[in-house]
Amino acid sequence: MRNTVCVLWISILFISCKSNDSTKDIVKNPIEPECISLLGDSLYPPHLPSGIEKDFKRKLTDTRMVAKAHPKNEIALIWYGRRLAYLGHYKQAIEVYTKGLEEHPNSFRLLRHRGHRYITLRKFDRAIADLNRAAVLAQGSEPITEPDGLPNKMNIPLTTTQWNIYYHLGLAYYLNGDFEKALDAYLTCYAKSDNNDVLVASSDWLYMIYSRLGQHDQAEEILRRIKPGMDLIENNSYYQRLLMYKGIVSPDSLLIIDQDASDASLILATQGYGVGNWYYYNNNEDKAISVFKKVVEGDNWPAFGYIAAEADLARFMKK
Repeated sequence: MRNTVCVLWISILFISCKSNDSTKDIVKNPIEPECISLLGDSLYPPHLPSGIEKDFKRKLTDTRMVAKAHPKNEIALIWYGRRLAYLGHYKQAIEVYTKGLEEHPNSFRLLRHRGHRYITLRKFDRAIADLNRAAVLAQGSEPITEPDGLPNKMNIPLTTTQWNIYYHLGLAYYLNGDFEKALDAYLTCYAKSDNNDVLVASSDWLYMIYSRLGQHDQAEEILRRIKPGMDLIENNSYYQRLLMYKGIVSPDSLLIIDQDASDASLILATQGYGVGNWYYYNNNEDKAISVFKKVVEGDNWPAFGYIAAEADLARFMKK
């Protein structure tokens, strides 16, 4: 397996030197939305800065050529799907993963990635089915470090496939409003959290779930491992939410975001959802709704905080 992966990456590097930027035969024009939001809005691939989009398209061209050269290779298909998703072509990514599962029906890695993209498209039941199956298939396997398609500032991968399975499974249950099952999944995810970045991510969702369930002592217990000055690489927005729960930073401060930051829309979605949720389980539903609406006025609709705000607003509308 290791030799195959090396061959694939050598192929990518070789093709990168020869490829051009044309991707017209790879992705379709977004004449149809990627999905319909839980609030009834049509959602199209998010806008990317021109430089980033050009780089993503070049990498997609390279990855597609490798996938065509190795049409039955699990790793090649996973990367092809991931590159499509980075450009906002989530339906096509799911098609690639589905094709991969025809060749590799017991691939928990393909199921993990398809489950993730079903969440993006608001198909939570399908995500749950994929991720539950992935969890069963991955039982007893050695942890697999998952390489980042969008590397962090230290270029250090922080997660494993097994951690990601339970993280996304818990998220899918949470978005579906099944907090008990979300709790079970995130407790497993928490147990697999072996660095500060994944610890704060799993702790944040556990705190919110316990709070939604009215289990406030358990929620406070989760905060015991969260300390000021923790060394993080990329999950600062989750960390800021946890510091807010501890009373170290104010909710309003998390809504003050530098709009010139390259990830401003992601920060709004992530920190904003935590703030709105904090108001909600502190019995201020009107304020929660106001913050959730601010989140969904942003343009980063694939962000988990955005989807969560959307799901809560949809539930409020049904009351």
